Amino acid sequence: MTAYPSLHMIIGGEKVSGGGRRTFDVVNPATGETIGALPLAEAADLDKALEVAAEGFRIWRKSTPQQRAAVLQGAARLMLERQEELARIATMEEGKPLAESRIEVLMNVGLFNFYAGEAQRLYGRELVRPTGQRSVIRHEPVGVVAAFSPWNFPIGNPGRKLGAPIAAGCAVIMKSAEETPASALGVLQCLLDAGLPPQVAQAVFGVPDEVSRHLLASPVVSKLSFTGSTVVGKQLMKLAADNMLRTTMELGGHGPVLVFDDVDVDRVLDTAVPGKFRNAGQVCVSPTRFIVQENVFEKFRDGFVERAKAVQVGDGLAEGTQMGPMANPRRPDAMERLIGGAKDAGATLHTGGERIGNQGFFYAPSVLSEIPLDAEIMNEEPFGPVALINPFKGEDEMIAETNRLPYGLAAYAWTDDVQRQRRLADEIESGMVGINSHMIGGADSPFGGVKWSGHGAEDGPEGVLACMVTKAVHEG
Repeated sequence: MTAYPSLHMIIGGEKVSGGGRRTFDVVNPATGETIGALPLAEAADLDKALEVAAEGFRIWRKSTPQQRAAVLQGAARLMLERQEELARIATMEEGKPLAESRIEVLMNVGLFNFYAGEAQRLYGRELVRPTGQRSVIRHEPVGVVAAFSPWNFPIGNPGRKLGAPIAAGCAVIMKSAEETPASALGVLQCLLDAGLPPQVAQAVFGVPDEVSRHLLASPVVSKLSFTGSTVVGKQLMKLAADNMLRTTMELGGHGPVLVFDDVDVDRVLDTAVPGKFRNAGQVCVSPTRFIVQENVFEKFRDGFVERAKAVQVGDGLAEGTQMGPMANPRRPDAMERLIGGAKDAGATLHTGGERIGNQGFFYAPSVLSEIPLDAEIMNEEPFGPVALINPFKGEDEMIAETNRLPYGLAAYAWTDDVQRQRRLADEIESGMVGINSHMIGGADSPFGGVKWSGHGAEDGPEGVLACMVTKAVHEG
C-alpha cells in the first residue's frame, strides 16, 4: 500500500517546507481524516520562485527541440514506471476510483509524448518576397508562465500546465490545488528526474488570492494559464490585464446532451451514465443537462434512473468502486442546496439527493427530471453526481436550450441522422462537440471553450502555440 508522502514546495529544485510557514490540512475525502500538512508560501517564497523562474527562462529558451523532447519523453517513461504510486496518491487526495486515477496517469504519458514530438514541429514560415528581400514568421516562447490548476484531475491538470510550456521553451511557476498537492509534486518530480533544469519549473502552494496577486503583479510573468471556475477566472483576468498578460482560460461549463428519438436509447445510456458519474460528476466537461426528445423521454429517464441506482459508491481504493466520494466538504453542501432548490421549484427527484454514510464526503448518484429552466441548478454548473433530464419537442427547441446558457465548453449529441449531425456541428455553441460519443479529448486535439467557458486551448499543437508569441522578421 502506497503511503501518503510528506509535503513541500519545489523552488529551484529544492524541497521547501517547515520554517514556521502556515500549513494547509490535506484530507482524505473517503474518510474525512487529515493525511498531510502542506506548507504555504510566504511572499519571500514567491519572490524566490519568480527569481529562479526568470533564470530558468533564460536557460530553457536556448534549449534545442531535441533537449525538450528528451525531457518530456523521459518524464513519460518515469510516470509509467510510477503509475501505481501516482494513481494511489491521487485517489487518496481526490477520492476518484483507482481505475480512473490509473487512466489519468496514462493520459499524461500520452500528452508528454505528444508534446515531445510537437517541440520539434514549431516551424514558422517564410513568405514569398522579391529577390534581395526576406520575411520570416517565427514562433518564440512567451516567457514565464504562471499556471493555476484545480483539484478534480490532480495528475492530468498539472501535466497540462507543465507540458506545453516546457515543450515551447518557457519556464513555469505552477500553483496546483492545495487539496491535491502530492499528485502535482509527483508529476513535476518526474520531469526533474528526467533532466529538466531545476530553474525551469517551480511548484508553490498558498492562499490562492495571495499567490495569484503576487505572481500576476510581477513583471517576470508573461502569461497566465488557469483552469477553474468562471467566477475565479474572471477575477484573474482582471489582475492579468494590469500587465497585459497573455491568458489561456479553461473555465466552467454546463454540459448539454441532446438525445433524439432516432437513436438506440440503451446504447446512449450505456455511455452517458458512466460519463455522468465519472469522478462523481466533478468534471468540467461532464454531461449534465440531458435534452431529450419527447418520444424517447420516459424510456431514457427510466433507464437512467435504473442505472444510477446500480452505481457502486465507495472508497476509491476499494475493489469494485465505480464512484468515489466528492473531493471536499463544499461539494456535498452544494449538491444539497442545488437539488433542494430544484425540488422546491417543482422538479422530480427520482433517486439520490442525499449524503451516504457518516464519514467522508459521499453523495448518492442523483437524477432529476422536468426541472424548471429558471431553477438554479439549470443555470449554475452543479459539478457533482446529478443528471438533469428534461423533455423537448424537436430539433430547433433542443438547440435553443443547448445554447441558452453563457457557457460553451463541451456539448454532446446523439442522433443517427447524418444531415442532423452536420447541422448540430454547425449550430452548437461550444469549444468541443461529441456526436454519438463522449470521447472529446485527446493529446492531439485542442481542449478549450467559448463564451464564459474561456478562451485559448490546451493539448494539441494549439496548446504549445498558446505558450508562444509570433514574431515577423523582415529583411531588406
